[in-house]
Amino acid sequence: MQNENSRNTLIFFVCAALIMGIYYFTVMRPQAEAQRQARIAAAELSQDADDASNTALRPEVEVFAQDRSTALGDAAGRVAIETGTLKGSLSLLGARIDDLFLTDYREELGSEDPVELFRPQGMEHAYFAQFGWRGANIPGGVPGPNTVWTLAKGQTLTPTTPVELTWDNGAGLSFTREISIDDQYLFTVKDTVANLGTTAVTIAPYGRVERQGVPADLGKQMILHEGAIGTFGSGNSYSTEQIKYKDWAKKARVEKESTGGWMGITDKYWLAALIPSQDEKVEGRFTVRNVQNVDVHEAAMLGQTFTINPGKQIVETQRLFAGVKRNEVLKSYEESLGLPRFVYAIDWGMFWFLTRPLFVIVDFFYGVMGNFGLAILGLTVVVKLILFPLANKSYASLSKMRTLQPKMEEIKKKHGKDPQKQQQEMMALYQREKINPLAGCLPILVQIPVFYALYKVLFVTIEMRHAPFFGWIKDLSARDPSTIWNLFGAIPYDPATIPLLGGLLNGPLHLGVLPIVYGLTMWLQMSMNPPAQDPIQRQIFAIMPLVFTFIMAPFAAGLLIYWAWNNILSIVQQYVIMHKFKAENPIDTFLARFKKA
Repeated sequence: MQNENSRNTLIFFVCAALIMGIYYFTVMRPQAEAQRQARIAAAELSQDADDASNTALRPEVEVFAQDRSTALGDAAGRVAIETGTLKGSLSLLGARIDDLFLTDYREELGSEDPVELFRPQGMEHAYFAQFGWRGANIPGGVPGPNTVWTLAKGQTLTPTTPVELTWDNGAGLSFTREISIDDQYLFTVKDTVANLGTTAVTIAPYGRVERQGVPADLGKQMILHEGAIGTFGSGNSYSTEQIKYKDWAKKARVEKESTGGWMGITDKYWLAALIPSQDEKVEGRFTVRNVQNVDVHEAAMLGQTFTINPGKQIVETQRLFAGVKRNEVLKSYEESLGLPRFVYAIDWGMFWFLTRPLFVIVDFFYGVMGNFGLAILGLTVVVKLILFPLANKSYASLSKMRTLQPKMEEIKKKHGKDPQKQQQEMMALYQREKINPLAGCLPILVQIPVFYALYKVLFVTIEMRHAPFFGWIKDLSARDPSTIWNLFGAIPYDPATIPLLGGLLNGPLHLGVLPIVYGLTMWLQMSMNPPAQDPIQRQIFAIMPLVFTFIMAPFAAGLLIYWAWNNILSIVQQYVIMHKFKAENPIDTFLARFKKA
């Protein structure tokens, strides 16, 4: 018996250490790093303000435009972009697509400001895409980043009105560029190059996405990929390459060869990806270079070489996806353009074989119920039905063990001084009654991958971002905003504003309604299990619901809805089985008190 207790204690501490480790790396460490970066940024701003009064101390510092209109006011001119999903402009300097907002999404919940995707040169953290040509020893040159194009046709780029740009190198090469856009997030850049000279020329097209410096809030999540991404290969063999910002900074140059595929830079919800023709051989390159103390990250793709004879012309088409990583949008482009693994621009994680099906189920229920919170409840029922036979056996075993408590106590008293004999008698009792003492752990162990996969679904899919439930839950992907420290809003003040204690009350000690419901259901479910034989184990199990209530409090509200509802369904199932075996349970004990009264 002593050996069994020691084994159970060891299993508990190993599981607890694993859970705490996951919590540290996915929640505590990212939060601490974000706070550290915020303090560093604040200190740098303060230092910049002090130096502003004496510019002679830093004559080489680059001054970024604070006003977007200033950065957009380049002399080359601009072409407006307006669709149902995008709004912004492209610059005639290099034909850069560098000013883009996602009009269907907001920066913050309740804000009217649309999400910014691209930012023009001249502003801090400039981010843009640009297409051009390369060629050695070409008289008059070829169009590149600093080429000033001429707007030949169109005024505003819309899904029904493409624009046409032209450029002539003055030495026999004429470039005509048609830029079109669909009603979602796909730009199509079609270049027609005519050789009007007397000698053949050899040139190759390129596309690039460039980010000048990484904002402080990107690349900090351990569980999420942000940075370089691309799918490369040939034939039926393609693989996805991912390089996080911190790893990308250590690799000056990463080169890939591919037939078709795609590559670019990804954030949590947004993606900028270069897409060549899927039958074209290309060379992909991820680079980082330091320019004026700014790390410039670039994803570039060089297309196949063309030799254009005098009097001939060629047509090259490249595409740019600049938008939202919605599953159905990525899937539609994957199918229509033949893109390999484009849906994997969403970071489904190592349990992708669970994460994607879970998302499909949630999305199906959303289509039926119209609310992602209700869809999560529906998913929970599906998971419980799948695990029903396993859970039934587990709860039956637990109920039998609860009815055998008197016999177990007798064995403990009879062989208290002989642990080996006590263990033998216990195992013999289990065999006679056909009980597996570890059966209660199986449903929990099986659900751990499901728990992680659902966490990924809530964390990385744009569908969950700012998705409301009911009442005070306005965003299923964020933590429960209510807090016990103002009685869930009954007292009109924000605990975060309390001196000294505000950071704790709004941080590690923040406790909303959903975490409390989760903790109570966990306590009730554990109370229905057979009590541990070892006193130390009983004390540990007694405080576990309280500990896990605070551990789970920072997690997404949708995850707590899933886990609390799962606990409730488990309690109902276990209650029915305990009645079947006439085992004592805390629910009947509690109700009996009222009957006596």
